[in-house]
Amino acid sequence: MIDLEKMYGGLVVSCQAFPYEALYGGDTMTKIAIACEQGGACAIRANGPEIIKDIKSKVNIPVFGIYKVFPENYDKINDIVITPTVEAAKAIAEAGADIIAVDCTLREGRTKQDILDLIHDYKKVINVPIMGEISTLEEGLIVEEAGCQIVSTTISGYTSYSKQIEEPDYQLVNDLHKHTNLYVNAEGRYSTPQEVKKAFENGAWTVTVGSAITRPKYITENFIKGMRSNYEK
Repeated sequence: MIDLEKMYGGLVVSCQAFPYEALYGGDTMTKIAIACEQGGACAIRANGPEIIKDIKSKVNIPVFGIYKVFPENYDKINDIVITPTVEAAKAIAEAGADIIAVDCTLREGRTKQDILDLIHDYKKVINVPIMGEISTLEEGLIVEEAGCQIVSTTISGYTSYSKQIEEPDYQLVNDLHKHTNLYVNAEGRYSTPQEVKKAFENGAWTVTVGSAITRPKYITENFIKGMRSNYEK
């Protein structure tokens, strides 16, 4: 079983690519994960059984596993896609994920009891820590009551009822740190070392960074955006 205490103050790097991106497919994400481990990452976040299994065979740091299942006509704000079923959780657990992330938001009309039942069902088939991915403090409190050890701010700003901001949700990190006994993973819109540092100052256990490290298209677009803003001055 993974030692969560040893991960305090660590950087988790999300290594994912979408089908429309140039880095999608093959062993690209595994190679990026290896490079991130060499750079000092404390863990890798990865999507899907095959990729998780390959990364686990090549790195010596934990893997935060997710399994995104997209419905037709996917709606980023309203649809639940992160490990939405027991079958999805079981698949990535068998692939070697050390922690399994599950959407624990109250979207799609779900209630508190729905989330409690969901985590109960997951725990019957997997024997690794579950990380409840949430968008509000209320959801974080539900995750704690359900018996999860870890909570993540991943979905803050991606539900219709959560805070809609461009920067990371530091306040949610702080609230979770103060009002729960959970390990708090700060995730969502972290792009700079300064932002990561601020998350730790607000009580984060770990911070996950993805696009700013592992998605060249996003990184290039940010450079271009910055260049244009300078020209406009």
